[in-house]
Amino acid sequence: MIKLPDTIKWIITDFDGIMTDNCVYINSDGSMSRKVNFKDIMGISILKKNGFNIAIISGEKNSAIEILSKRFNISEVHQNIRVKVDVLHSIVEKYGISKEEFVYVGDDINDLGCMEYADYKITVPHAPEVLKNVKNIQITDSDGGMGAFREVADCLVG
Repeated sequence: MIKLPDTIKWIITDFDGIMTDNCVYINSDGSMSRKVNFKDIMGISILKKNGFNIAIISGEKNSAIEILSKRFNISEVHQNIRVKVDVLHSIVEKYGISKEEFVYVGDDINDLGCMEYADYKITVPHAPEVLKNVKNIQITDSDGGMGAFREVADCLVG
């Protein structure tokens, strides 16, 4: 069970592997699509309705992120990011966020810098061991794309 303090105001998250099952569907026309679990979409809605801020830092660019960011008015959306910790630092600086006020959620090695920087960090069961072994990391019960982000929301609101 995820446990976070009541000081958290920001959820800064990766997208693929957290809100998706980490799969890409390649269509016959060459376009790609992803499946997003409605539990995770509801998690975004719950957090926003309860005054939490959400930022997405993704290593990829995809339309699902754009659709959800417009639907839920998520202003901090960063796609095609190779060095995520630099973006995390810029968000923290821009809004004057303390380490007590955010949690970082990620699932792969490109999230490692953010995990090492954040005081509160969460990953999913399918994450590589290097992430699971980060000091003080918490691991959701659900896998990415199967309600993992919703677990974070429920922990903060429930």
